[in-house]
Amino acid sequence: MEPQLDVINRELGNDPEALIRWALDQGQRPICTTNFRPFEAVILHLVTRQQPDIPIVWMDSGYNTEATYRFADDLIRRLNLNLVSYLPRRSRAHREALEGPAPGIEDPRHAAFTREVKLEPFERALREMAPDVWFTALRAEDTPERARMTAVSRNADGLLKVSPLLHWTARDLYHYLQAHDLPNNFDYFDPTKVEEKRECGLHLQH
Repeated sequence: MEPQLDVINRELGNDPEALIRWALDQGQRPICTTNFRPFEAVILHLVTRQQPDIPIVWMDSGYNTEATYRFADDLIRRLNLNLVSYLPRRSRAHREALEGPAPGIEDPRHAAFTREVKLEPFERALREMAPDVWFTALRAEDTPERARMTAVSRNADGLLKVSPLLHWTARDLYHYLQAHDLPNNFDYFDPTKVEEKRECGLHLQH
């Protein structure tokens, strides 16, 4: 890791607001990704308080729960989000008409399914939007892989990846929601991960 990022991780890694301010000064085309899972209102509120018009990029697989879609619409209105949705090339109805329901993680077709509904739309978003700063709500307690990540890193393409909430616990997030009267969503399911502590591959590749 470049020396400057080591310093930033040490000095700002536990201060989300300061880290977001610093990161916004590092580029001209920031984005914040979301999947409207539990506690997503925290990162969206923190980032849009500092840059209200930042593009909020949603890779909508088409497999979200009804509650997640309702939560997304509520939060979009509440925070006036500048939402940019990226969808798979095929609709869910089209895909399922040909291949049936989403395959489980033991199914050999699951990798191709994940690529179609999540990874390809994200890679398309990166090509089309060409961001130089990427905010994400990754947290160390989510998975063992994320526990080894740093709050700020730079990928091979030079994209600055910023996870302001990396060191926050669920309790920290809950208190933030309460303090700012923000909604939450626990009726969430990601068919590319299935299991709560499993990676879909997006954050391991990018």
